[in-house]
Amino acid sequence: MKDLKASLVECYGKDLEQRKRWYSPAAEAYHQVRPRYPEELIQQVVEIAQLSANSTLLEIGCGPAIATHSFASLGCSMTCLEPNPDFYQLAQQNCAPYPHVEIQNLSFEEWEPKTRKYDAVLAASSFHWIPPDIGYPKAANALHPDGYLILLWNKELQPRYEVYQQLSEIYQAIAPALGCYEDRAMQEEILQELGQMSIDSGKFKNLISGQIASEVTYSVDEYLMLLTTYSPYLKLELQQRQQLFEQLRHAIEKNGSTIQLSYLSAFHIAQPV
Repeated sequence: MKDLKASLVECYGKDLEQRKRWYSPAAEAYHQVRPRYPEELIQQVVEIAQLSANSTLLEIGCGPAIATHSFASLGCSMTCLEPNPDFYQLAQQNCAPYPHVEIQNLSFEEWEPKTRKYDAVLAASSFHWIPPDIGYPKAANALHPDGYLILLWNKELQPRYEVYQQLSEIYQAIAPALGCYEDRAMQEEILQELGQMSIDSGKFKNLISGQIASEVTYSVDEYLMLLTTYSPYLKLELQQRQQLFEQLRHAIEKNGSTIQLSYLSAFHIAQPV
């Protein structure tokens, strides 16, 4: 397994302007095919963090508002930060039914905290894009003393291992760096490390974690669209990506028009020290 901290540096180590526009080529695809967070997981989070219509939330990197609506539907007041202009537009559209949700087109780094303190700071598959020496202290400072940091994660969707083995030769020939496979044990290990980072920051305590395993079925088109939303694929040159996808499509379609995928969804909840 690639060192997690090295992988994280590849995200938050980019120039801020580059990070802001990183997902622009795949913004609509991200909105369409990235998995949602299981309702059971959200309910656990709401209960642990004691969220209600009276709560105030700050969401960091809301993207196209994939997780936002689950909390907005509680009726709570939300301030959502999204630096990517394409995600910002999608988030505005998707949150139109919630007048108590404010979307701001700026990064957490640029956001200027006011005297107001929040009941919860939420980041759904986004906190790894913020340098930890900025993210954890700033999040802790934005919270009430008895507030909660809520980190949600959806790990990368994985095909069955026997399918991966069939695709492995294609990856080795065209894009060897992308040919890794995350089984459940590996995804659990990564999630455990991500949770521990909040405690290691020295800014949070009382970590509570939970996870749910999900299985989904995607069409081949949806699966290839999904891959375009993952950073390693975004870094590929267009010709290389087209060649890879053409051969992946051919191999997958030998077994039918759909592909079964599995992944872990998880939460980490902690309180400021």
